[in-house]
Amino acid sequence: MVLALTVCGIVVALVLVGLFVFGLRRRLIQRSGGTFDCSLRWDAPESGDSGGKGWAYGVARYNGDRVEWFRVFSYAPRPRRVLERSAIEVAGRRLPEGEEELALLTDYVVLACLHRGTRLELAMTEDALTGFLAWLEAAPPGQRVNVA
Repeated sequence: MVLALTVCGIVVALVLVGLFVFGLRRRLIQRSGGTFDCSLRWDAPESGDSGGKGWAYGVARYNGDRVEWFRVFSYAPRPRRVLERSAIEVAGRRLPEGEEELALLTDYVVLACLHRGTRLELAMTEDALTGFLAWLEAAPPGQRVNVA
């Protein structure tokens, strides 16, 4: 009986520590400001595929001329993807379709992009999208920005 209670106590403590570390990591990511909730689909399929597969929920953070994207359900302290402003080409925007409506949060808009030849899609709120497009267009003079 004592062994079972000890094991249960250890399991509960590990779960609580895991949840605390999730919260602490998110707090550290957001500490510097300039963050927004953003789902990402890397190597996105060609247009017309409305399947909900491949989407990962995350938090994006502006850092100078880069956007750093972190998975929400991860303990990694470093960003999973880094998008450089000069390498992002916006191909278009659309509303989620089909199964994507279930895979993404409500009121998200999908932005199709190319980053160094890789097709990707970012899903975010309309407000976050306005900020992201303004950040893209605010590139220093002489930098090429491709916003459709």
